Amino acid sequence: MREMRLPSIALVAPSLESIGGQGTQAHTLATQLQKEGYAVSFIPIEPCFPPGLRWVRRYPYARTLLNQSFYLPSLLRLRRADVAHVFSASYWSFLLAPVPAILAARGFGKRIVLHYHSGEAEDHLAKWGALVHPWLRLVDETVVPSVYLRNVFTRHGYRARVIPNVADTSRFRYRERSPLRPHLLSTRNLESFYRVDNTLEAFALLKARYPEAILTIAGYGSEESQLRRLAASLGSDGIRFVGRVPPDDIPGLYEEADIFVNSSIVDNQPVSVLEAFASGLPVVSTGTGDIANMVRDGATGLLVPPDDPAAIVKAVTSLLEDPDRALHIVRRARQEVEQYTWTQVREAWAAVYLKRSAPNSGL
Repeated sequence: MREMRLPSIALVAPSLESIGGQGTQAHTLATQLQKEGYAVSFIPIEPCFPPGLRWVRRYPYARTLLNQSFYLPSLLRLRRADVAHVFSASYWSFLLAPVPAILAARGFGKRIVLHYHSGEAEDHLAKWGALVHPWLRLVDETVVPSVYLRNVFTRHGYRARVIPNVADTSRFRYRERSPLRPHLLSTRNLESFYRVDNTLEAFALLKARYPEAILTIAGYGSEESQLRRLAASLGSDGIRFVGRVPPDDIPGLYEEADIFVNSSIVDNQPVSVLEAFASGLPVVSTGTGDIANMVRDGATGLLVPPDDPAAIVKAVTSLLEDPDRALHIVRRARQEVEQYTWTQVREAWAAVYLKRSAPNSGL
């Protein structure tokens, strides 16, 4: 029997330069798809600026205009692909990146897969009306990483296929901590919906009980200056801001830490939690978005209410005081993360690209 030709795929997505979950996912998918034999091209939504124009990135509106002047012409490359796999966030990002890609792919007669990741989907779909729904109706298939997001799309009249985020566990060394130290890690970007301020305030409370405690804050964003001022006002030493961390250095951050903390109030299925699972760090997190399905309280991590630094301290302290419980949690979490590896989702992605029906690989 003649072997079926695999479709060529154009990934329209953030690059690794963006230092975020979508860029990591796009890079992981591209790597794995190429290993499967797919021809993959990558169209970054934030193309590199020429050296003489990189200073423009410091000025938001000028940066957007220049970015679009490079990004929009790059979409001509979609002519050479069979499938346009378009990563999507929400709000203005949706209009600036996915919408032009959807229109270009539709104009070229390509199959369009919208890969929607944003935890803000409910608000986006409910309030943006004509700025979102006409474009969603143009795609051939919508893929989301979680049942949580699928339910959002269902409520708004759309079918969405669940394919979980991919965790490249080979990049991380699983290690059980003994003794477990009060060395905390946060790898969420410094934006308001990640509420890193709550992590800082919790650390200040923890420091009173564990003077040797350390908190590493990795990430960047619009709230960096404010968070640095908060850290200084709390008067707690042991707080380390490390800024943007290149992807190759991320595993080292987890290796150095003992407990992962996340305080987000808007979220979906953060790759950073999966990375903590793969590294052997017990996770203390809010249950926002799909996190409650990933971090099952008392089994694969500890859940805390949003905007409650005292609850974070209580959860972290319970791990430090009961190392056997912490060990049980990290072992269960390490088993859990296997459900997010490429071997678990490869057939689901093949079904998307080849237009086949397939059971969701959602968890």
